[in-house]
Amino acid sequence: MAKEVFISLPVADLAKAKAFYQAIGLENNPQLSDDTGACMVWSEAVSIMLITHAKWREFTDRPIAPSNTSEMAINLSCDSREAVDVMNQAAAKHGGQADVNPIQDHSFMYGRDFCDPDGHIWGAMWMDMAAATEESAS
Repeated sequence: MAKEVFISLPVADLAKAKAFYQAIGLENNPQLSDDTGACMVWSEAVSIMLITHAKWREFTDRPIAPSNTSEMAINLSCDSREAVDVMNQAAAKHGGQADVNPIQDHSFMYGRDFCDPDGHIWGAMWMDMAAATEESAS
């Protein structure tokens, strides 16, 4: 059986969150979506579960982190530096906040962080593994 990762996030407005994630390149899996949550697919191995606050509270009594805090940062690999920029721009245009941290440019690795409408931090990143290997060997 293939291993998969499902990242679950509480969201205040499911329709807005779903539209945001579609705008940055994820696809909705309607088989795992309903009016309390949406499964957004990044790859065959990674999906993001957007869950309404009411449904989230059925899973835990712990408080939902305020949108101005850092709970964790999740990075999504992109095919190029340009794709990183496109994702960051799409985030800003669809209710998120672009460049919430300094841009990381290390020649072999490039990344830009953004927030979704609920304040969850995401990093779009590109890495040239061959150049990274060369740099670490020197």
